[in-house]
Amino acid sequence: HGMHIGPEPTTDRFVALVHGSEEQEEGDYAFEHDTAKCQTGGPKDGQNTSKTGKIIKGNSLTVTPELPFASLSSFGSAFLSHFEGSVSSAPILNHITLIDTPGVLSGEKQRIARTYDFSQAVKWFADRSDLILLLFDAHKLDVSDELKEVVETIQPHNSDKIRCVLNKADGVTKEQMVRVYGSLMWSMGKIFPSPEVVRVYTGSYWDEPFAHDDFEAMFESDECMLIHEL
Repeated sequence: HGMHIGPEPTTDRFVALVHGSEEQEEGDYAFEHDTAKCQTGGPKDGQNTSKTGKIIKGNSLTVTPELPFASLSSFGSAFLSHFEGSVSSAPILNHITLIDTPGVLSGEKQRIARTYDFSQAVKWFADRSDLILLLFDAHKLDVSDELKEVVETIQPHNSDKIRCVLNKADGVTKEQMVRVYGSLMWSMGKIFPSPEVVRVYTGSYWDEPFAHDDFEAMFESDECMLIHEL
């Protein structure tokens, strides 16, 4: 609600999800920054109850002094037309800013259609991030050539920040889960040159009940650990 990102196929845009009041008039944004550390062991942050959210275009983001996006103007208008901010009052955004990148699917058509340097744009955000999450769908595990290129581009100086998230894992059976998890680990092992295995968090990251609860304890544990890292 109001975040302009979602569980279904997402847009072809980079979306910066930032905390702020959603009640301002158009062109008037009140951003709030809180450097306090997240506390563990307490209640969850709660839900964002707003139904709409303010959208800020990429050009405006680069000239907003409260936000750290000024140097993105160097990527040109083609990139800025695919970059926007979403202002939300969700409590967790008091502590972090989230960047939702465009989906990376297989197929040469998508790569040709991009009118800016996608990998370098992702690297710009990765170099300035504290944590990088690679999201995979347990129903359609797809490690494309473009994803490999992106990971190889952002890896230098960022490999210790990268985690994998296997989402919608409750929607597959135990047998399917074992195969999907093994396939993901094998694929990541081919991309990452280090002998260490990349950390994978499994779960179903929305508020609905689990479709299959065989791994409920693991899903809940992984979600807690992921929130702690964030």
